[in-house]
Amino acid sequence: MFDLQKVQSALRDEGLDGWLLYDFRGLNVLARRVLDFPANAHATRRWFYFIPAKGEPRKLVHRIESAVLDAYPGGRQVYLRWQEFEAGVVTLVGGAKKIAMEYVPRNANPYISRVDAGTIELVKSTGVEIVPSGDLIQLFEACWDEAQWQMHLEAARNTESAYHVAWKYIAESIRSGLTPHETEVQGVILAHFADNQMVTDHPPIVGVGPHSGDPHFAPVAGSADGYIREGNFVLIDLWAKLDKPRAVYSDLTWTGFVGKEVPAKYTAIFDIVAAGRDAAIDRVKSAYQARETLRGWQVDQAARDVIEKAGYGEAFCHRTGHSIGEETHGNGANMDDLETHETRRVLPRTCFSVEPGIYLPEFGVRSEVNVFVDATGQVHVTGGKPQTAIVPILKAY
Repeated sequence: MFDLQKVQSALRDEGLDGWLLYDFRGLNVLARRVLDFPANAHATRRWFYFIPAKGEPRKLVHRIESAVLDAYPGGRQVYLRWQEFEAGVVTLVGGAKKIAMEYVPRNANPYISRVDAGTIELVKSTGVEIVPSGDLIQLFEACWDEAQWQMHLEAARNTESAYHVAWKYIAESIRSGLTPHETEVQGVILAHFADNQMVTDHPPIVGVGPHSGDPHFAPVAGSADGYIREGNFVLIDLWAKLDKPRAVYSDLTWTGFVGKEVPAKYTAIFDIVAAGRDAAIDRVKSAYQARETLRGWQVDQAARDVIEKAGYGEAFCHRTGHSIGEETHGNGANMDDLETHETRRVLPRTCFSVEPGIYLPEFGVRSEVNVFVDATGQVHVTGGKPQTAIVPILKAY
């Protein structure tokens, strides 16, 4: 729920004169989320909502949708003609010198840059300085309360136990002389989620052999190369949340080998990936212990340094981690210095994945855990203990 006092307090902490929220036909989902804007609201015209660090907010709305922001405090200006719209923007930010918007120079972080260039040009023409609202977005979109943290822990127990169900299914199928398909294992996992009142936005990744070397592999029912046999390497990436309002995700990746002893070629790559994962986690822990301001790119670099030193830098082709929230990929800071230079801070009460990987033509290894920093700065790794070795499926199950 939108809390004006908390927003204004955050603006003062950040040394900003205000936050200018703008939307047109749902283009700026972040502004809508901050305001808790109704999903079914009929809004087809441009609107602005300016929240000053002190004082009453101000609105700019179109005449035929003049009530679109009536649920929020503040006085309103109404425009009809484009000239009135542009003049209204000048009045809206009058007196402000430095404001936040969903904008990042050069679109360096597309997860935050939701306001089009023309609108930014219009606002800048008033003489104000615009800075990215990324950390503000985190405060009011990505930070969890205690209820969400508890729902995550329950989700984490159910995602962790899904691996036991999947590995057991593979082992029992192989012993029965069957060759389970990737999509069959998907179905077993989804049934487990349903049995535990869990939902997911997309079926899990189950990749056998070379399929595990594709970070975003999607199994296809009946595909000839999707059958799992003894001697195969298997990667499973799964994510789900409780089927409750405001529930947040748990997102994990483990790897297994369909045999009793894991060949050294798989173990060697896994050990490098796990070392990168642990280096990233340690970077978060050490920063909070030292009360250091930590940014997402620094966590990515900690994992990437390990993998690059081992000679597999080019095979680590994605960021180290992503924000986790009510969506699998949330709106907080990502652990990224590859796809973007993530300068947003790693804030208390936020959760993110740590999931480095090495992807080769024959197979790929990823090891994923979730990290939550609580309100006191304690760093929690959820989803059970991080995987320390590839699961020998026919030995363990």
